[in-house]
Amino acid sequence: MDERLRTAARAGNVSDVYTLIQRDGNALRCFDEVEFIETPLQVAAEEGCIGFAMEMMNLKPSFASKLNQQGLSPIHIAVKKGHKEMVLRFLEIDKDLVRVKGKKGKTPLHLISKVGNPDGLVDRLLEVCPQSIKNVTTRNRTALHIAAEKNRLDSFQVLIRTLKKKDYCQEVVNRKDEDGNTALHIAAINNQPQNAKLISMRPMRLV
Repeated sequence: MDERLRTAARAGNVSDVYTLIQRDGNALRCFDEVEFIETPLQVAAEEGCIGFAMEMMNLKPSFASKLNQQGLSPIHIAVKKGHKEMVLRFLEIDKDLVRVKGKKGKTPLHLISKVGNPDGLVDRLLEVCPQSIKNVTTRNRTALHIAAEKNRLDSFQVLIRTLKKKDYCQEVVNRKDEDGNTALHIAAINNQPQNAKLISMRPMRLV
């Protein structure tokens, strides 16, 4: 990446981007030609520069789902950095970004379920795209598996509350990961009676 472009993204300086574009109308084309690359949008997501990120989304919508060499899209990076407003702005523009898969097949919902439910972000992601709870990682794990593994009761409660309103509840709860474990199995293995109780509060066939 041109260092001037990187500096502009880190500082959130939109004017500098247009100065570069005026000098070279293809200044942003090179990013489309490489499958895995760091883009100015990813840099802005890391720094929390919302205005710059929104301008970049307007100029190059394709950047929104582009993965860097670490297998992270801009929304993955914003989630990992705790930039809630950035995440929400991304979703206002494209709700399908909730389901973008990064390294190990993890979506933003997988990532946020791992760390808990800061500022109700799990709720917001599920409001935007409830079906994202069905997405699985390369290990065939749902966000429910991950919340159980990390003993994130706050995430687990929101996930279960959402699931119990859906006709695919049983499908997700009964999903086995590559080790043959459901979320209930993981909760039991990790001695999490609260999580196990939440799953069992509504009758369903557990395998």
